[in-house]
Amino acid sequence: MILDLARLLLFPALMAFAAASDLFTMTISNRVSLALIAGFFVLAFAGGMAPYEMLSHVGAGALLLVVAFGCFAMGWMGGGDAKVAASVALWFGFAQLMDFLLYASLFGGALTLLLLQFRQWPLPYGLAGQAWLARLHDKESGIPYGIALTLGALMVYPETEWVKAIDLAHLALR
Repeated sequence: MILDLARLLLFPALMAFAAASDLFTMTISNRVSLALIAGFFVLAFAGGMAPYEMLSHVGAGALLLVVAFGCFAMGWMGGGDAKVAASVALWFGFAQLMDFLLYASLFGGALTLLLLQFRQWPLPYGLAGQAWLARLHDKESGIPYGIALTLGALMVYPETEWVKAIDLAHLALR
């Protein structure tokens, strides 16, 4: 029961926190990535994930970490975004990695276009005093890509073995 609740709630909650943090502060704490990594290993061990499968997930995370930090070095994404993306890849492994990247790219493109348009309009006076909104509106500011990563991850998560392993009938009875 506790394992099922953790599978159901931990990953989505941490991803939602990453998105909110990126929206309001334009940063994602390393603690979020570390919590995602720790959560993966705790649930993988508790759920009896085979060592070779766990190693495959670690490989997917490592691969995306290298690619994402290349994007960070080019100035295309933030360091927190790169670490969160790699942490998501750890959870998804190679099985859902491409789906995640596709969704995150689509949501990232839409978010970028939306923010570019939003930044063309003046902020209403009543909203200009909100520091997070002013930062989001600033044309020199980046894109809070953690939002796109979260949306992409949450689109894919229901299709993962993590969710498929949940005994929903057992949870519903409680």
